[in-house]
Amino acid sequence: MLHSHVTSTLADSRISRGTPPCRFLSTCDGLPVGLADAETIFALSSGHGRCGVAVVRASGPASATALRCMAGLSRSLPPPRTALLRSITDSQSKEVLDRGLVFWFPAPHSFTGEDSVEFHIHGGPAVITAVLQALGSVPGMRPAEAGEFTRRAFQAGKLDLTEVEGLGDLIHAETEAQRRQALRQMSGELGHLYQDWTHKLKRCLAHVEAFIDFSEDELIEDGVLNQVDRWVCDLQAEMEQHLKDERRGERLRSGVQVVIAGATNAGKSSLLNTLCQRPAAIVSPIAGTTRDIVETALDIGGFPVLLSDTAGLRESQDLVEREGVRRARERVEQADLTLVVVDCAHLPSDAQQAAAFLQEHLRSVLPTQEQPETVFAADRFLLLLNKTDLLPEEQRQKLDRELRRVSGFPPVCLISCHTNEGLQDFLTVLHSSVKTLCGDPLSGAPTLTQARHRAHLQQCFAALAQYQRYRDIDLALAAEGVRLALTSLGRITGRVGAEEILDIIFKDFCIGK
Repeated sequence: MLHSHVTSTLADSRISRGTPPCRFLSTCDGLPVGLADAETIFALSSGHGRCGVAVVRASGPASATALRCMAGLSRSLPPPRTALLRSITDSQSKEVLDRGLVFWFPAPHSFTGEDSVEFHIHGGPAVITAVLQALGSVPGMRPAEAGEFTRRAFQAGKLDLTEVEGLGDLIHAETEAQRRQALRQMSGELGHLYQDWTHKLKRCLAHVEAFIDFSEDELIEDGVLNQVDRWVCDLQAEMEQHLKDERRGERLRSGVQVVIAGATNAGKSSLLNTLCQRPAAIVSPIAGTTRDIVETALDIGGFPVLLSDTAGLRESQDLVEREGVRRARERVEQADLTLVVVDCAHLPSDAQQAAAFLQEHLRSVLPTQEQPETVFAADRFLLLLNKTDLLPEEQRQKLDRELRRVSGFPPVCLISCHTNEGLQDFLTVLHSSVKTLCGDPLSGAPTLTQARHRAHLQQCFAALAQYQRYRDIDLALAAEGVRLALTSLGRITGRVGAEEILDIIFKDFCIGK
């Protein structure tokens, strides 16, 4: 069990043994012994469990103290960002806990912007526990809370909120596309876009407020507000385009919602089991076996997919099955992509009649709020004709030709979950559909990845509309619209300040010239 607070000071323990206390010559000199008010935190940074190497990190003014006492450094600290092989000891008992590498990161050139130290030790649970307990006994140190290192990096200006969120997404990324998007956001591309808009809004606000304060003295040149009007219109156009991303970034971050739907005994659960390569759902010849939603996460060509198997769509007197059908229809309405599975054995033998049958079947699966003209939207539906191994080859070919001839049909895949025939072609089509829904995380402008980003941008956009609405009525209210837009945008990155507005006023205008 780790100590949650400092149980004793190093100086007291050494005096009790008749030895002089350490004289700390770190950047913490001048702080009282114990550093009671100095928040120096430590934690295991490399994750739990047995591993070859574990990284224990500390950040704060007592980091140098911990490094000296636990690495046996009497005076000088190691060169910054240079590995030093040392015996790691308990500062109180002087017992050697491990032998590993230590790194010193003096402020402000560290992840948190504070004095920081890292101990690279062997990854056995006993070694990790011993080192953490030894750090807990160093004066002024306490275990870190969840996310506290990154919070300090944000507070020190090392990261803005979008970069913090990108870092969190990178840590939790499970697919290649998620990793690429998170890395791009963590590198600051999204934050730089918002910072550029923030700078433009500050400039707009500075010009408007300067016009309000100094126009009567004829100290402001003509056309200032016209320039602001153009800037605001340009910003609105950029934001509107940014918001019209069809939620690709958010979808990539959380996973594409793919739902398997269709009539009973069409092979929906067999398809789920085939795709996830395990018996995730019960398969039975009895109609209505699946009652509830069965979910599984998949990686489709580097893109995250949350695949859901649903109850067969049919009328039923069974209360439990009716609830399952209701949930299935609800899930189809929420889906990004629906895989409509049809049993080929139930199709009319005539190809034209089969096409008409499938059109009606698709309409029965379609969410009720959809318009008829969007029934066969290729970006929302894939039609899977299952059990093709039961059809004669000639009938399959005629059916395939007829469905390709019918305009407006969603992509059609002929498959057999029993023989795996056609599954590779289906996976290619599925990957293409998922990629379209998520977009390429490395191309084009950075996309929105969080619902809060979208909410704040929509507020920003509405506030700019307030500027245009009051521009010729009440300039003070118009300026307030720009100020609200700036505040909403600043909430995304966590950076906005009034002093910067004043700086721009005096930089852009020669007041009193």
